Amino acid sequence: MVNVTFKQEPVTLIGTEVKVGDKAPDFKVLSNDLKEVTLKDYSGKVKLISVVPSIDTGVCSEQTRRFNEEADKLDNVVVLTISMDLPFAQSRWCAANGIKKVDTLSDHRDADFGEKYGVLIEELRLLARAIFVVDSNDDVRHVEYVEEVSTHPDYEAALKAAGEAE
Repeated sequence: MVNVTFKQEPVTLIGTEVKVGDKAPDFKVLSNDLKEVTLKDYSGKVKLISVVPSIDTGVCSEQTRRFNEEADKLDNVVVLTISMDLPFAQSRWCAANGIKKVDTLSDHRDADFGEKYGVLIEELRLLARAIFVVDSNDDVRHVEYVEEVSTHPDYEAALKAAGEAE
């Protein structure tokens, strides 16, 4: 069981903890144009999945911008940012911040991703900050559940894992 805090207070994560070596669970989320998106839509590519509580907050914003900047340096890697934000808000935020290399995806409708990856915060109905790297065969290669939701993930470890995954 993963222990996570939000503003130093313990929170309850709903769902199943994902571990390195697991087969990545399929999920259903919404794109900014309200189309349903699944893991299978990215088959054959390495997926760096950046999970944030809300894209329009400080650390989440920085995290998404950082991965947007790094995306060009990664071969055959797609960067996904998943949050509970509405697709319209994600789209506006991306336009305002020049984000073009990250697919922002919304889990607001069903919390399907949150439950399947064990990042849904029961008390807040937000996603806990986490990073998952999934290889082209949909095997999980890297997992980080950030212990304190308001802090940054280990960017270098995630980027290294994405760069080494095939």
